Amino acid sequence: MVALSRNVSNKHAMEMLLTGDMVDSKRAEQIGLINRACDDSLLTDEVNAVANKIASKSSLTLAIGKKAFYQQSEMTLRKAYQYCCEVMVDNMLKTDAEEGISAFLTKRKPEWQDK
Repeated sequence: MVALSRNVSNKHAMEMLLTGDMVDSKRAEQIGLINRACDDSLLTDEVNAVANKIASKSSLTLAIGKKAFYQQSEMTLRKAYQYCCEVMVDNMLKTDAEEGISAFLTKRKPEWQDK
């Protein structure tokens, strides 16, 4: 119940809890319980595509983003915005942010330094 109520709307969670109905992958995707559904035959390719996309990013930037995501979720809305603004400004001063912008503007693959 806890995980469900924190991942879908209260309306959807309550419906699932009260009815006990099974949820297929299409419905799970519609209500935000899963990010996406695909045919079984495509699962490995889909997972690898997402993993490769994540792996192509700056590991420093990913770590900063993950930490900020979990930290802000425990804060009031006002404090969360203040905290995330500070994190964003700090992140933009990192070498990897400069490299990401430069790579985008020159249409090349970034060379992350994790700095």
